[in-house]
Amino acid sequence: MNDRKHVADITREAQINDAFVLVAGTLIDSYDVVDLLSTLVETCTRLLDVQAGGILLADSIGNLELVASTSEEAETVEIMILAAGSGPCIESYTTGTVVSVPSIDDTAQRWPRFRQTALELGFRAAHATPLRLHGHVVGAMNLMSTETGPLSDRDAQLAQALADVATIGIVHERTFRQPGQIAAQLYLALDTRVLIEQAKGVLAQHLDGTMTQAFAALRDYARIMDVSLRATAEGILNRSIPIESIALPTS
Repeated sequence: MNDRKHVADITREAQINDAFVLVAGTLIDSYDVVDLLSTLVETCTRLLDVQAGGILLADSIGNLELVASTSEEAETVEIMILAAGSGPCIESYTTGTVVSVPSIDDTAQRWPRFRQTALELGFRAAHATPLRLHGHVVGAMNLMSTETGPLSDRDAQLAQALADVATIGIVHERTFRQPGQIAAQLYLALDTRVLIEQAKGVLAQHLDGTMTQAFAALRDYARIMDVSLRATAEGILNRSIPIESIALPTS
């Protein structure tokens, strides 16, 4: 039993190291915010045994926009949170603190619209982590589980640490930008997201898969070819990348 636990600990440690390398590796000179934050939220959901996640990013005046999500269900929840103006992600952003929701069913008074939509989509718990650096908060990440219960202290710390790595890149770049350039950065991120959504639709239709599978295929191709998500999406839409060269994930 002890040997088995030791092997499991080593395996998880390796996975954590790989996660930091993966997120940090996205911070190349020409990185795009959507790719960075998509990598962050996907890595967290995979490592922390949660089923979905989404990230809201603030512009220069504090308006939040959905920039990354792991599934259509997660996107629906985050869009609803933005429309309602309340939910774990927004509270985490405004307070700059972690917001743990062990049971979404218990939030009827606090966030009625969030509760209804999340429960309808099968989510039972949530954990929101701020994207912050030295008191400066640029957004928040919301992780959602289909099982009730909080993240362990260890997993919550890991989520915050990974979020901090991504935030360093965003804050570092914004430090050298004027407010108008920051607005342009967010606009580019949102425009990139629109292109990705369109490319996902094309792939899902032609390859007979779901939108979630299409996004995974898009990401896999971008990583294999060492190009940005934006460039890959544009290539799919203008047909410079043959759809036949894209394969849906097998699992």
